[in-house]
Amino acid sequence: MTKSEFVDQVAAESGLGKGEAASAVDAVLGTIEETLKRGGEINFTGFGKFSVADRGARQGVNPQTGQRIEIAASKVPRFSAGSALKKSVKGG
Repeated sequence: MTKSEFVDQVAAESGLGKGEAASAVDAVLGTIEETLKRGGEINFTGFGKFSVADRGARQGVNPQTGQRIEIAASKVPRFSAGSALKKSVKGG
């Protein structure tokens, strides 16, 4: 599903116009992004949790040359699905 298809479905299910639904979706995604940038986490009970994890520095290999390279430490976004979402997807 693309973002525009998602906006269309939100508009249909909420009774909002397409423009309002697009603004709402953008606001939700922007809030999640800003919270994660600050190192915070967002927890939707039953749905899941968005958080930031530290990925340590590590050795890698350049696949074209076979040369060893150092991969710097970084922060990465994580999503952990909640029990209700897992159950829904599983079909229970």
